[in-house]
Amino acid sequence: MFNGKDLSGWKLMGGRGPGYVVEKGTIVCPADGGGNLFTEAEYDNFVLRFEFKLEPASNNGIGIRAPFEGDAAYQGMEIQVLDDTAAVYKDIQPAQHHGSIYMVFAAKQGHQKPVGEWNQEEITARGRHVTVKLNGVVIVDANLDSMKDPEVLKAHPGLARSTGHIGLLGHGSRVEFRNLRVRKL
Repeated sequence: MFNGKDLSGWKLMGGRGPGYVVEKGTIVCPADGGGNLFTEAEYDNFVLRFEFKLEPASNNGIGIRAPFEGDAAYQGMEIQVLDDTAAVYKDIQPAQHHGSIYMVFAAKQGHQKPVGEWNQEEITARGRHVTVKLNGVVIVDANLDSMKDPEVLKAHPGLARSTGHIGLLGHGSRVEFRNLRVRKL
């Protein structure tokens, strides 16, 4: 998925500043960068494994089953990547915390390592079932069909998508990613 040298196989959409860069075998969203860095390939059912490292107040996301165009958090799905211990995020809603399917399903908290340490994450999408595992603990186990709230469904048409791109969704703060690998199911 990532060769550790360059961004071959990836496409930057809506980039800011340098977008994403490769540093010492990692994909980095610099503080002055961002945008959506998508895989060129599309995925339907898969297991995505990666490691990430945050700085204070870092904010990013993993887009799944997302189209190139539009807001990936709504037109696809976004798994939140966030230093939700930062004071600036003290008033966020439960489904905005790290690991949540953004504004749809809240993740269990308390399993993220401190800022500056590498975390391991695994996202599995199999049909209408999405799980997120953080540092060996399942923090989201969601049946997408269990979301019945009409307002949420209207705001998140991407919940109905069965395929799309995987992406890194940068919001202008430094986040590092390494050992990205995907296995189709």
